[in-house]
Amino acid sequence: MAEKLIYLEGVDPVDFYGVNNVRFNKFIELFPELKIVSRGNEIRASGEEDRLEDFEEKIDLFIRYLRKFQTVSLPDMEDLLAGTADHKMEAPGPDDEVFLFGESGRKIRAITVNQKKLVDDGRENDLLIAVGPAGTGKTYTAIAMAVKALKERTVKRIILTRPAVEAGEKLGFLPGDYKEKLDPYLQPLYDALRDMIPAKKLIQFIEDGTIQIAPLAYMRGRTLDHAFVILDEAQNATANQFKMFLTRMGPNARFIVTGDDTQVDLPRREDSGLVQALDILKGIRGISIIRFDDRDIIRHRLVKSIVDAYNGKQQSNSTTSTQ
Repeated sequence: MAEKLIYLEGVDPVDFYGVNNVRFNKFIELFPELKIVSRGNEIRASGEEDRLEDFEEKIDLFIRYLRKFQTVSLPDMEDLLAGTADHKMEAPGPDDEVFLFGESGRKIRAITVNQKKLVDDGRENDLLIAVGPAGTGKTYTAIAMAVKALKERTVKRIILTRPAVEAGEKLGFLPGDYKEKLDPYLQPLYDALRDMIPAKKLIQFIEDGTIQIAPLAYMRGRTLDHAFVILDEAQNATANQFKMFLTRMGPNARFIVTGDDTQVDLPRREDSGLVQALDILKGIRGISIIRFDDRDIIRHRLVKSIVDAYNGKQQSNSTTSTQ
């Protein structure tokens, strides 16, 4: 006998269960051979593996309809679960605006032109390289794409990695063991995941290896297959590290590389594997390079002004040095 824990994501539990649990009871009637217990946004079911898979698929389907129609009558729900729904109840197609429902029903959208291009190009290419300044949503959008792929079961795991390069600070002076020293580097990745996956489920995914977050050095020697893999802060990967990362790609993997080629923390900018790759990999079929710019910045309104000011200063210094 197997057991499955299902989290209600992107829907109000009150809408899902119905008044006096009338909707939830329909699932219990449909699957009498399963032992089903609910508590808040968690449903625990136990029974034969194939019936548990069918049960989870029916739950997912019903949640999609609730999102689309806001409310579903009991007769329509019965038709839906029985597979006899009429044409007006056809499965919702992909939403051009909302492409992922996160924690507590949070609607996650590709907002800017280049965020949308990243999502669109991801449907056609297995390797994406997103380059641009801070605050443009490169990493957040990439992680949302990975979570969506995991929820849709097109991949079996998500792997998020960053090079552990010191940006002016020294790791040796930070308290704690090696993992505790590195966690601050990886914190932005955890923050994004918490927006998209319920806390308990995220912990479960990390514990069972469904989601892995690790420094880039830990990727050496691995073959990453059936996985959605994201290399963040890629401008701080050396050329050898960058090549090592790309050659981890298994036949059923999807890779996204994100970084800002103006913020290299390596001793020399030309040491950056990302900077080199932008020239080496251009024009290869199956690889899409998306260049974000200050028009994509979605943080505080001052961030765009700050980026513009620094870019202007750098251009001025560059012009002066060439005279």
